[in-house]
Amino acid sequence: MRYEFRVTGCISTVMAEAFPELDRALAPQQTVLVGQVTDEAHLYGLLTRFQDLGLRVLEMRQLPEP
Repeated sequence: MRYEFRVTGCISTVMAEAFPELDRALAPQQTVLVGQVTDEAHLYGLLTRFQDLGLRVLEMRQLPEP
């Protein structure tokens, strides 16, 4: 499953390294992270990582497969 996560602010390259499975793109006042999520446990692990790093997830959505 592919997911897109939008977080508040522009996260640094160093902080983005905490999410090696996600690609990062900067948007106005947001960072968009996109990548494969293998299962529900992986999804909740990502959400926990966002929380642990103090990142606020504005939006999360599953993307259609290409």
